[in-house]
Amino acid sequence: MRDVLAVILAGGAGSRLSVLSEKRAKPSVPFGGKFRIIDFCLSNCVNSDIDHIAVLTQYRPRSLQEHIGIGKAWDLDRRRGGVEVLQPQLMPEGGGWYRGTADAIYQNRRYIATRAFDYILILSGDHIYKMDYRLFYEFGRTKDADVVMATMPISPDEVSRFGIVHTDREDRITKFEEKPQRAESNLASMGIYLFKKNLLLDVVVENAHSEDTSHDFGKDIIPMLLDRGIKLYAYNYTGYWRDVGTLQSYWEANMDTLGAEPKFNLFDRGWPIYTASMGPPPVKFGRFASVSNSLISAGCIINGRVVNSVLFPGTIVHQSGVVISSIIMNDCLVSRNCILERVIMDKRVITGEGVRIGLGEEDLPNQEFPNILNTGLTVIGKNTVIPEKMVIGRNCLVGSDITAEDFPRELFLKSGCSLTRRAKAGGTI
Repeated sequence: MRDVLAVILAGGAGSRLSVLSEKRAKPSVPFGGKFRIIDFCLSNCVNSDIDHIAVLTQYRPRSLQEHIGIGKAWDLDRRRGGVEVLQPQLMPEGGGWYRGTADAIYQNRRYIATRAFDYILILSGDHIYKMDYRLFYEFGRTKDADVVMATMPISPDEVSRFGIVHTDREDRITKFEEKPQRAESNLASMGIYLFKKNLLLDVVVENAHSEDTSHDFGKDIIPMLLDRGIKLYAYNYTGYWRDVGTLQSYWEANMDTLGAEPKFNLFDRGWPIYTASMGPPPVKFGRFASVSNSLISAGCIINGRVVNSVLFPGTIVHQSGVVISSIIMNDCLVSRNCILERVIMDKRVITGEGVRIGLGEEDLPNQEFPNILNTGLTVIGKNTVIPEKMVIGRNCLVGSDITAEDFPRELFLKSGCSLTRRAKAGGTI
């Protein structure tokens, strides 16, 4: 794939992931017990023999920069090629925060123009999937396509969440609808594009100087190209793919890695997923440990019961502690007699003895964030200390850096409530 430069769009704030993306970029949110979300996109590139990669960051870029480094974990630390992390920058002719996906490419057009590639592969850094981009590229070469868009079939009741593609018998795109309420087609855009370089540079420059535009590929660039008769083709992908942009989809994707025949297999030796991680000691199971259908990472110590859950390195579950259908990130402590059910817990959270999380009425959405927390999940932010015997309901949000003294004296946070620094300052819980 010496003819392809991969550009990964990794600048989104990921506000629908709530406290998980409060202190880090969305693509650097941990996933699957060991990885970060962006690892899957980077590993797809490496496994597809793409070794020239640019990662465009914006929101809280430090977390991504520290994780990617010089690319050694992906064998991308090389003198020619490799991976580069690029940020927005002010220039004499303008610049600044990216106004959209097309504007991100526009602001980095000189970087792209000076690289000796004929094709630009545009990827999103916040999707979970395995894809051989070589097949994608060969499809476009065979069709002599100006643009190829990766698509996949979805359920008809999901069309309002995606850009919907209509094609003819030759897979040429004839119509594109951005998040329609109803559509005759069920082919959804995956946000993965292969452009001929010169065409890409021309259209982003034109779009940047347009007034009536949102500077977005799906909303602006693709419809404009279709109107002009440019050859756009759809590459139909049939494997696993998940946009983990919401707490529910993030939780579901993690759960999809479990089971005897998981929907998304992290143990596929034919398509390894690489990551930058230190080597903690092996996982330790104590005399009273009981673990079923779960991913337990190195460095964990399990003396309690873990069911249908994903535990990241360094987590400790004490005797009589119970973790059910939950995602527990690095270095958390689940003390004695704790019960956690359908909880997403960020790094370094300490639960006192007898804590109960995930109890209560599931159909009561979060009062402050009803569109984010409404499926029964409860989310705990980084570095929070939960006092002994605290009971926290469902669809609750507990922010980062909350101390035991910040919790209600009655040791009860009912379903649908939030406890954050902002809420505490405002006098409400």
